[in-house]
Amino acid sequence: MSNTPLEISNLSTFDPFADAAGATVISGEKVHLRCQQRNGRKCITTVQGLSTDLELKKILRRFKKTFNCNGAMVNDKELGDILQLSGDQREGVRKFLVDNEIYTNTEITVHGF
Repeated sequence: MSNTPLEISNLSTFDPFADAAGATVISGEKVHLRCQQRNGRKCITTVQGLSTDLELKKILRRFKKTFNCNGAMVNDKELGDILQLSGDQREGVRKFLVDNEIYTNTEITVHGF
């Protein structure tokens, strides 16, 4: 028997979010779209990371009219302004932001199931 240590390659750590952390974005930060579960089947979509130079109230009004849902703007001290929409509107919001050339697909991260 030799004195070489055992090497087990499948026990190495794997970070599934490493590729997202290393992505480069030209305009700065990414826009995060999340669906948060409320009670029962209800959920809300949060849009975080929109630029402060955008007119967020007009964008929120357009989201509400386009997706036929309710919405609100929440101001968080650490995260800035967050748009909340009722229901799962992640794909619709992503498509709206890309179609109106506000952000590109690489600048938008869709989280959730």
